[in-house]
Amino acid sequence: MTLTDTHCHLYFDAYDKDRDAVLARAWEAGVERILVPGIDLASSRTALELADASPQVYAAVGVHPNSALTWDAHTLDALIQLAAHPKVVAIGEIGLDYYRDRAPCGIQKRVLRDQVSLAGRVNLPIIIHTRNSSPEDQACFADIIEIIHEMRAELSEDRPGVFHSFLESEAEAQGALEQGFYIGITGPVTFNNAHELRRVVASTPVEKLLIETDGPFLTPHPHRGKRNEPAHVYYVAEKIAQVLGLSPRALAEATTANAGRLFQWRVSDFEQ
Repeated sequence: MTLTDTHCHLYFDAYDKDRDAVLARAWEAGVERILVPGIDLASSRTALELADASPQVYAAVGVHPNSALTWDAHTLDALIQLAAHPKVVAIGEIGLDYYRDRAPCGIQKRVLRDQVSLAGRVNLPIIIHTRNSSPEDQACFADIIEIIHEMRAELSEDRPGVFHSFLESEAEAQGALEQGFYIGITGPVTFNNAHELRRVVASTPVEKLLIETDGPFLTPHPHRGKRNEPAHVYYVAEKIAQVLGLSPRALAEATTANAGRLFQWRVSDFEQ
């Protein structure tokens, strides 16, 4: 089995007591790479430290919309410096969040635009977070699509990025796909009531799917209610494979190849 967890916050304190064991279980389960995204400058630096310490771990650097108020005159230069490191393969996690509303929408949008421009400048894909204020209100996703449409020419034509932990409708998924983005699927796809998400999976070309844990959150069945970790990405692959009528191994290999195309992993010591 060849698996890639394209989104896990390994620096969170939920892993402090057994981080090495978490990684060991991931490798044993067939996970070949883990991408650790930052949510602010401090966590971006820590993500890069984790990537430096393990050849199979890579980092993304960026400021999450819930951290938008931390953005200051020095943030962009700091991110540019971090993004120059060969283990940094994306700008993220960035986006808009109207659910927690920890920063005014205008500031969130400005910080998002600055980071989309940064991604174009350093030729890296973006990892997009989006969360609407409610299931009925799609304003957040609509605003992100509008910004992406306006700034699409600044991003790579072939690998602009991924809409991480996608929980929107088929129509929203189509909007993301039309802009060339990948769709990241997490643990909720395994939940009994995730009918719309499974419809999204069924209507998305397999070559545009990525699998993630978003650990320590969104733990899939049968471990729901416990801490999530990279080894559990198998259950996401298993459910997607069931929806698409593929074997788990075939789905794992396809999504690993997709991640390779998007993030263009540098060759690490374990591959040489």
